[in-house]
Amino acid sequence: MFGLIGKFTAAEGQRDALIDILLDGLQGMPGCISYVVARDPADATAIWVTEVWDNADSHKASLTLPSVQAAIAKARPLIAGMQSVAATEPVGGVGIG
Repeated sequence: MFGLIGKFTAAEGQRDALIDILLDGLQGMPGCISYVVARDPADATAIWVTEVWDNADSHKASLTLPSVQAAIAKARPLIAGMQSVAATEPVGGVGIG
């Protein structure tokens, strides 16, 4: 398995709108086992995204899907910053076997 933990910083006042876009672009992503979008309770602009994929190639392929490309285009103006915090190798847990 392949995992990612990323942090988005939304433009001021745009966090909930950005969250809506991130959650809306999730349909039909082959190989996606888990995709969690969370608010940072200590930072009104921060969003954490935790992903689990069957492998890194599935994640890379997801970035070419029309629905994901549309979500990226729609989200881009609302993003003040993006940070890849960690790539991980999930080994198990609730919902991922």
